Amino acid sequence: MSTTAELLKGAAELFPDEVVTSAHVRHFELPAGAGRFALITLDNGFDHTKPTTFGPQSLANLNTAIDQVEAEAANGEITGVGITGKPFIFAVGADLKGVELLKKHDEALAIGKGGHDVFKRLSSLAVPTFAYYNGAAMGGGVEVGLHCTYRTVSKALPAFSLPEVFLGLVPGWGGCAILPNLIGAEKAVSVIIENSLNQNRQLKGKQVFELGIADALFEGADFLEQSLIWTASVLNGTTTVERPEVDRGEAWDQAVAKGRFVADSKVHGAAPAAYRALDIIEAAKDGDLQKGFDAEDQALADLIMGGELRSGIYAFNLVQKRGKRPAGAPDKSLARPVTKVGVVGAGLMASQLALLFLRRLEVPVVLTDIDQERVDKGVGYVHTEIEKLLGKGRINQDKANRLKGLVSGVLDKAAGFADADFVIEAVFEEMSVKQKVFAEVEAVAPAHAILATNTSSLSVSEMASKLKHPERVVGFHFFNPVAILPLLEIVRGEQTDDASLATAFGVAKKLKKTAVLTKDAPAFVVNRILTRFMGEIQNVIDEGTPVETAEKAIEPLGLPMSPLVLLELVGPAIGLHVSETLNRSFPERFTVSPNLKAVVEAGKRGFYVYSAENDFKPELDPEVAALLKQGDSVLTEEQVRDRVLDAVAQEIGLMLDEGVVAEAQDIDLCLITGAGWPFHLGGITPYLDREGVSERVNGKRFLAQGVASVPA
Repeated sequence: MSTTAELLKGAAELFPDEVVTSAHVRHFELPAGAGRFALITLDNGFDHTKPTTFGPQSLANLNTAIDQVEAEAANGEITGVGITGKPFIFAVGADLKGVELLKKHDEALAIGKGGHDVFKRLSSLAVPTFAYYNGAAMGGGVEVGLHCTYRTVSKALPAFSLPEVFLGLVPGWGGCAILPNLIGAEKAVSVIIENSLNQNRQLKGKQVFELGIADALFEGADFLEQSLIWTASVLNGTTTVERPEVDRGEAWDQAVAKGRFVADSKVHGAAPAAYRALDIIEAAKDGDLQKGFDAEDQALADLIMGGELRSGIYAFNLVQKRGKRPAGAPDKSLARPVTKVGVVGAGLMASQLALLFLRRLEVPVVLTDIDQERVDKGVGYVHTEIEKLLGKGRINQDKANRLKGLVSGVLDKAAGFADADFVIEAVFEEMSVKQKVFAEVEAVAPAHAILATNTSSLSVSEMASKLKHPERVVGFHFFNPVAILPLLEIVRGEQTDDASLATAFGVAKKLKKTAVLTKDAPAFVVNRILTRFMGEIQNVIDEGTPVETAEKAIEPLGLPMSPLVLLELVGPAIGLHVSETLNRSFPERFTVSPNLKAVVEAGKRGFYVYSAENDFKPELDPEVAALLKQGDSVLTEEQVRDRVLDAVAQEIGLMLDEGVVAEAQDIDLCLITGAGWPFHLGGITPYLDREGVSERVNGKRFLAQGVASVPA
């Protein structure tokens, strides 16, 4: 028995629940007399909704298939070997469920080595090998093809990527070593580092060809047939594949330097994966692939045993699984149909909501506001956005006409809402205003209609308290920009009934939002945590720490933006309003910063100014600097970070004690999908556990050992 087979057998024993991929070998005569050909098809026996992956047994199956074709090639029985996938899926890489189970460094090393040992056999057969990327290809799926002599790609391929860095790994089965040697370091850094760190951006088939990863591009309809005709022409010598020379000089070094700059700007050194990948790319400059594979094995094993990857997998599972089956949601059979939607308000937020409901539900949507000019502006916004979708080719003319016909605006709520099943308000964040709006809507809407509020911090129960039917009021809090951020906090008021809640969850699913059920507690989840987080930053600035120190203190978390840039995005006035709301509820923990108040009263849009001379980097606005009144207590970056993280850990602990959400997992899901917190933090609680903050503040971890961390 070969050592590879032994390695994979040992790994398979650790992972009994693997969804096993078969590697079927079939033979046929190629056209144009190009000889007998062996085609390996990767297939896990499920349809495209369960993509093909490589766990240890799957790798062993591929290894066995290669044993067969290797012997046939050596005996002169075949002229070439191809590898392809089941319909719509080529393969999407290593099975992460198996990675989660690994407890020891040598087990992790075996996974890297096992993959390499199998895949690299494809490059050492006695005949040329061909990868046919017929469908989605990610991670190890991309890498198995990189080991082949030639590659073709389908124009219909929707997603192709090396997403490992996004999750806290490196492309560890040849990606870091082979890709730069195939297409050059600059393009490889773009695929491995930049795309991963830009929310795991995917390539389409045409881009895969244009980058030089694939040698030929064919239509999806007869992709395999065309690929085999092309294969025959290559084997006959009528087609010669020419690839540009790779620049191994200064361009290589510049590409790696650019990759480090991108990594610094995204994760600020807080997550090691990007840097490990760049080290391997840097070392691959001399073209020694085996040295690169050995470095990949080591990096893979080190990262599998590190916290970032476990947090990354945890975050991935939250978004893919928990996000699709919300904890605490009532039975979906209780949900009522929604055939018409009303939107109270026609400002920017209301117009964004109208557009979303229109596009996803494709039912009549009617906006109301206090005057015709505002109503017309709201409807006009929706029409303009539909035109943009048409211009980009996202919808056709018929669909554009139909959507425009479904949106309308009226001044009279009775005319607009008499037959609406779901009415959402997006008016000024003031309790009396919202109560008045709901009273007006209740008077004219049908008895079954859901009344939803997009409030970010006010009590849903209080809003419903003066209505005849408070049981149909539900919080439906979106995050800005509505089209981009997936989170929807669904808030159960004290009297909200199951049917109304089930309807709200049903609508959320159709809107393609990640819905999280929250209790009716001040500012719900994201705004409560962010306000505590920002409040502590504001406190240390007020006490005397320089703004720059307070901001830099948070960089090691690798957040998408610094606290004061975030404040600018939210708007200082909204930030102040939420802090005042929370201060009324929890005065001992939530402060209202006099400096923030001064900034708002001065009409400033934020703390910073941006100029071309300074490359549009944030600089403290001199007018804001003049407004700041600070004490004389100056903290170091480390002291600031400790204070901020302690505050956040305390707040999350209290929220879980209050039952604001079902579990710590929901807090993390909210921060990932509503505030863009990084996967390598796992949201926030795995990071607080890993850094020892949870135990320091609350005396216990948020998550059990082995959840978002290496099993004990």
